[in-house]
Amino acid sequence: MDTAELIIKEFPELSVKQIEQFQALGALYGDWNSKINVISRKDIDNLYANHVLHSLAIAKFLGPLAAGTTMLDVGTGGGFPGVPLAIYYPECRFHMIDRIGKKIRVAQDVAYQIGLDNVTFQHGDVGECRERYDYVVSRAVMPLNALVKLVRKNVASKGKPGNLYSPGLVCLKGGDLAEESQGIGPTVIEVPLGELLHTHQYEDKCVVYVPL
Repeated sequence: MDTAELIIKEFPELSVKQIEQFQALGALYGDWNSKINVISRKDIDNLYANHVLHSLAIAKFLGPLAAGTTMLDVGTGGGFPGVPLAIYYPECRFHMIDRIGKKIRVAQDVAYQIGLDNVTFQHGDVGECRERYDYVVSRAVMPLNALVKLVRKNVASKGKPGNLYSPGLVCLKGGDLAEESQGIGPTVIEVPLGELLHTHQYEDKCVVYVPL
């Protein structure tokens, strides 16, 4: 089964509007993928398991967030993890950036079609983005130590009252991160996805949190 039911089972607290938004993603990404290769052709049939639910592991880690919390999605591609997170956190603000213009256009259109009004988009490099955010999020865009160095400037110096974690980088990674973690000053926290989600399909993947 690869439908929005996977999301509803993991997040029973979702509103009717959120459920409808998640349900709409299958057809929207399927249509876009028939035009341009947003997601691997062999992987589009596993959209909810491999992309939507995978993205939402960050929400399981962060827990409830204060209204007005901001996130920067670096290398969002077609909108992951930013679009699923923006659906889940309607009172938070998201800015999604990617170097590939056609993928940003996909994320923009999907957000428009499902009525997401808490998102903005930027076609470009994160080096061009100078704003600061409570959290920077990403899905395996580059080695961890390089990513930390690149986005440190984008992390707010003070977090929102009520958030469990202080400002920093929260990303989805896989494999052994020992080498990638070398040279990172702050403590690197790794949480296996199997501890966050009721599934065993992410055995080699984890959420990585680096307070900055």
